[in-house]
Amino acid sequence: MTELLYLGDGYLREFDASVTAERGQEIVLDRTAFFPGGGGQPPDAGRLRWSGGEARVAGLKKDDDAVWHILEGVVPRMGQQVRGALDWDRRYAIMRYHSALHVLVGTIYHLHQALVTGGAIYPDRARMDFALEDLSRDRVAAIEAETNRVIREARPILVRWMSREEFERADLVRLAKNLVPPELSRIRVIEIEGFDAQADGGTHVANTREIGRLVATKTENKGKINRRLEIALV
Repeated sequence: MTELLYLGDGYLREFDASVTAERGQEIVLDRTAFFPGGGGQPPDAGRLRWSGGEARVAGLKKDDDAVWHILEGVVPRMGQQVRGALDWDRRYAIMRYHSALHVLVGTIYHLHQALVTGGAIYPDRARMDFALEDLSRDRVAAIEAETNRVIREARPILVRWMSREEFERADLVRLAKNLVPPELSRIRVIEIEGFDAQADGGTHVANTREIGRLVATKTENKGKINRRLEIALV
């Protein structure tokens, strides 16, 4: 089992851990700040260092309760104490985009009651697909303006945990297909204070002021009731 440090502190850049499993170039740590990927957010990158060795974390994957770190170069032995360091510039850029998408999703949900059908986050851009028939120029301009209004209000972005029962009573699902695993008894929720909250397992900035200004850069027709909106932050 790997303790997921990023769930409680998305700003943790370095951490200490020990190797609990290995197979070829892959190892499991007892704790990690590396996000393994999921929900449209890509996996982190960075390095592991230990006495007498160092390796680049080239990939990550989650397998049940374990996070496998895929390394380039030498591999530490079982029981070895290591220090992990994230590629922080990349992680922080992704955090800003992930939080920007949450504001965008909340805006479109409140304005048009449209749910998310897909999305992806990169260090320099992001996109989200919505169950919408129309993303006209005027509608996009209104969505962009409202999203930036919320961002400028410098709202705290909070991590909350809910019981399954509490979550199911609340209106917090923004996906057209509910992907929250049915076996979870406690559900992590990201709340933009006073605006919107959504179930989420990724990393975010602490305040909307860190996001910057959102610009809608492109729209695409992805089906009869499916529109894609791409964004950049400036």
